[in-house]
Amino acid sequence: MEFRQIERSVDAFQQSVTSGQIEAMCRRAFGSNTCVTSAVELGNGMYNNTYRVDIEGDRPVILRVAPESARQFRIEQGLMRNEHASVPFLAPIAPMIPRTLAADFTHEVIGRDYLFQTVLDGVPGPEAIGQYPRPQWRSFFRQMGEIARSIHAVRGERFGPVAGPWYDTWSEAVIAFFADLAADLDGAGLDSADVREVAAAAERWRAVLDEVAEPRLLHGDLWTVNVMMASGAAEPTISGVFDNDRTSWGDPESDWTIFMAAKNPGTERDAFWETYGPRPSTPGAARRSLFYRAKHIGAIRLERHRLGNADAVPETYEQMRNVLDQLRG
Repeated sequence: MEFRQIERSVDAFQQSVTSGQIEAMCRRAFGSNTCVTSAVELGNGMYNNTYRVDIEGDRPVILRVAPESARQFRIEQGLMRNEHASVPFLAPIAPMIPRTLAADFTHEVIGRDYLFQTVLDGVPGPEAIGQYPRPQWRSFFRQMGEIARSIHAVRGERFGPVAGPWYDTWSEAVIAFFADLAADLDGAGLDSADVREVAAAAERWRAVLDEVAEPRLLHGDLWTVNVMMASGAAEPTISGVFDNDRTSWGDPESDWTIFMAAKNPGTERDAFWETYGPRPSTPGAARRSLFYRAKHIGAIRLERHRLGNADAVPETYEQMRNVLDQLRG
């Protein structure tokens, strides 16, 4: 068996499994006679360890291995199980997402969740988009708007991650997120005072948050890095969507996709709104957008710390101060 892994420091968040463990996982999933010919770790993910695995006499598959439970932050608990639970609700984009071939959350083979998925055709978004002249990027963002709109159209019954925990009101879900985020920052040795102030503000503005009364499906991580594009197409064409593990029920305006689409106005990203539709312009929506911005800033802070990008952490405190200034006003 050919085995290629990404070399990392012993204290890195992502830790590769061994070739023997991969063979054991494949035998558990596909049968005791399964023969693995190669396993190559892919480097485009920052949370799970992902491998392209070739099996003798069969098509290649993708193996994704979650971090050990003890290494997961509160706001990222059970992401792989969350993705597994979300598949039926992602039916509007079913042809675009990988199919799960096998999943094992028993921790009997290794002490980590893992699953096997089909390999999506195409070229990773960040690699493919640069092959087109910038005016053609508008087509890409129009497609992104269509995908986001179809996901956000799915209605739920309660708020929170697809796999739970669930909340009866949107304010409860938002406040619980900030409480978990603050605890994660404390555990990482980072100052959480600004996040706790945002949580206190959310308590005061419960009524405004609860103007969002109907849970809608949120992808949580849909943007350029998590799509595949058709190879050799005349214009940018999204052919696949992956890493669907941060799905939740909530206000579409709080989704990562909306946060990213709204950045850098006056660029090709503006085409997103041509297919997605207009954003709400009420005073309540403007107030809620501050909490959503704080949510993303806080999550980015934690991720930068997890990835060892300490130099980029301080700017998140300045960004959060700007949000708090507006919330105080």
